[in-house]
Amino acid sequence: MARVQPNFRPGATVTRALVTVYQALLAAIARLDKSFNPKDTITRLRRHQFTWSDSIYLFHLASVAFWLPLMQVPGYPTKLLIPVLFTIALLVPFTSQFFLPAIPVFAWLLMYYTSQFIPVSWRPTISVSLLPTLESVLFGANISDILTRFTHPVLDIVAWLPYGINHFAFPFVVAAFTWLFRTKEVLQLWARVFGYFNYVGVLIQILLPCAAPWYEIIHGLTPANYGMHGSPGGLLRIDRLFGGHGYTVTFSNAPVVFGAFPSLHAGCATLEALFVSHFFPQATRYVWAYAGLMYWATMYLSHHYLIDVVGGGCLAVFFFYLYLPDEFRNPSNATAQPSNLSTRGTSPRSKYDAYDLEAPLRGSNLRRQMMVDAAEFDLSDGSQASDEEDVDIAYRSPLPQGMNSKQSSQTGRGGKRTGGGGKSHRHTASIARLIREGERGPEEAWNNSPIGATFFDAGGDVESGHGKR
Repeated sequence: MARVQPNFRPGATVTRALVTVYQALLAAIARLDKSFNPKDTITRLRRHQFTWSDSIYLFHLASVAFWLPLMQVPGYPTKLLIPVLFTIALLVPFTSQFFLPAIPVFAWLLMYYTSQFIPVSWRPTISVSLLPTLESVLFGANISDILTRFTHPVLDIVAWLPYGINHFAFPFVVAAFTWLFRTKEVLQLWARVFGYFNYVGVLIQILLPCAAPWYEIIHGLTPANYGMHGSPGGLLRIDRLFGGHGYTVTFSNAPVVFGAFPSLHAGCATLEALFVSHFFPQATRYVWAYAGLMYWATMYLSHHYLIDVVGGGCLAVFFFYLYLPDEFRNPSNATAQPSNLSTRGTSPRSKYDAYDLEAPLRGSNLRRQMMVDAAEFDLSDGSQASDEEDVDIAYRSPLPQGMNSKQSSQTGRGGKRTGGGGKSHRHTASIARLIREGERGPEEAWNNSPIGATFFDAGGDVESGHGKR
């Protein structure tokens, strides 16, 4: 007997995924505002009905007015190009649709970069012992120190991938998939939550400077000062493993050297896990596994204490549910696709999909597949009775005495099933007929109902609805 090969192609899943992404990309491009005329933006601004929520832009103006003068590199007049170019990007409709929702993200980046130029006289005292003390008191031990006692090149690679690469790339991946497969309101929500979370996180790091575990390893609990450079911590092993010095240079010149609490690495991973699991629930297990790996990596690489991880995670939860609108708390609204994507590239639903029914199976025992041709199940024209011949299945007459089920299911000419009286019936409920009968009076509906034509004729002599057998 010949062996039946399964109907499976190795590249079928990948091909379908690529086709889906391609169709979503075309739909997303079609949704873009392709106008480059600033007059369109000005017209929309005049028609806009301002609310109290729009006052947040006053806060952003004040933030720029505070941080931009502190920026020393680049200096005047070069740094004036930053607000000029950003204003132009907001006026052009094509770029405004991206830059306007991303204002919180740009505000965070501006503050993070410019914080290195804050005068020392304005800065608070750096705490060296606060975090390790809290960790020992709350958790009974220095967990981050325990995790760094055993290192291995394989563990270094596993920790480096989420901490040194995915942390910077994953926010763009989330934004890209949100742009492709969700409505623009969801993308705007992601930019708003991500931006304000990082803004507040960096602000806490500036106002409450704390030394990271790498400082305790190198300098112990000696007092720190703002003239010290940062350290790559465990990422130094990655530089040595690949023969480079990228992380050493990056962390040595970091704008915020003593920003251990809260951990923005752990907080961003938590925020991404919350967002993806809510709007893309099919990826929940994977994104939370990534978040758990990030928690471990932050401590294994001696960049954060456990209390930093907890603080970053709590801050992320707070901002996610603070900005999550009520309409997106409903899972059906949260996972809704854009209107021009939901019907793109999709075929009409079959009758089984429309009524949530399982399609019959066909084929041999070795190979069975779903029947996709709904026409194979349609009744032929000769087997369908007219509406006048419909009999509600809920009111079928009982079988006359002496007539068994085999006799009642005999097939007549043309494929019609015949009963004792020879009338054909469709075994489906006629909703329209029930409605028509419900609009009649009780007596009229009784006399004109199918019961009068079947039940009483089969049961004997009936007069005025009160007969005798």
